Amino acid sequence: MEKKDLRIVYMGTPDFAVESLKRLVEGGYNVVGVITMPDKAVGRHASVLQPSPVKQYALSQGLRVLQPEKLKDEAFVEELRSLQADLQIVVAFRMLPEVVWNMPRLGTFNLHASLLPHYRGAAPINWAVINGDTETGITTFFLKHEIDTGEIIQQVRVPIADTDNVEIVHDKLMNLGGELVCETVDAILNGTVKPIPQEELIQPDTDLRAAPKIFKETCRIDWNKGVKQIYDFIRGLSPYPAAWTELCMSDGTRSVLKIYETEKIFTSHDMKIGDIRTDSKTTFQVAVKDGFLNVLSLQLAGKKRMGVADFLRGYRSSDNNKVE
Repeated sequence: MEKKDLRIVYMGTPDFAVESLKRLVEGGYNVVGVITMPDKAVGRHASVLQPSPVKQYALSQGLRVLQPEKLKDEAFVEELRSLQADLQIVVAFRMLPEVVWNMPRLGTFNLHASLLPHYRGAAPINWAVINGDTETGITTFFLKHEIDTGEIIQQVRVPIADTDNVEIVHDKLMNLGGELVCETVDAILNGTVKPIPQEELIQPDTDLRAAPKIFKETCRIDWNKGVKQIYDFIRGLSPYPAAWTELCMSDGTRSVLKIYETEKIFTSHDMKIGDIRTDSKTTFQVAVKDGFLNVLSLQLAGKKRMGVADFLRGYRSSDNNKVE
């Protein structure tokens, strides 16, 4: 079978999933349907429906789009079956019931933004950066019952620089993911796939790193940790959803402060953890146990993101100001 004859159903929602769909369409693969999340209500009164990035791209290419509320809904399952897919591809979508992932004759494969079996879960890119990893990657694997546990088809390794934030790593993996999805389809077409059980890649006495969903409270900075841990935590959440703390002023007022970019300063000092050192012009540094975090860009509640010099123009300096 040639790629133009292989009937593909594609499933995805965010920007990360657009690149792989785009590569398939531009590569001449036969995408017969796209499944994405229902339009999201946005705006002050949730009065505007925002289509997903995948839907926007799919419609621009004249592709058929399905947006089920529930993946086990009988009407959706029948409509999906009517597409007669030979293969389904999932990129940043949601957990599929067996009636869906087991439908195509060639199966369903997923593109996951980690080197499985590490970082199974919803936020693999964030957690790899938060944990200070120097390498991550992308994996294609066949779906089975337990999430992110299926047999691995292919992997590509990607270095993480010490200055990379999650946006930079996301974009690297997104672009390479588009290539890997097409390579995986070709391998399935050519019959050269030799799936590897994830259990074979788990080293003895190795704890698998997890990638649970990130919530607002997950993003609060713990200033009791060391310079490197906090630095990695901030870049692992930058620019979205962003690490945050509370700025506590000497007059008792408190404001939420998001921090996007910092520099590491390793040094001994006698300041309390969370105390602020500033020249009120260009430096805004937070004391931690083994040095300081030199803040470069941040956002005060109700304001736009800004460089530290702009922030300091409106900042009332005091020896009693701190973050916590």
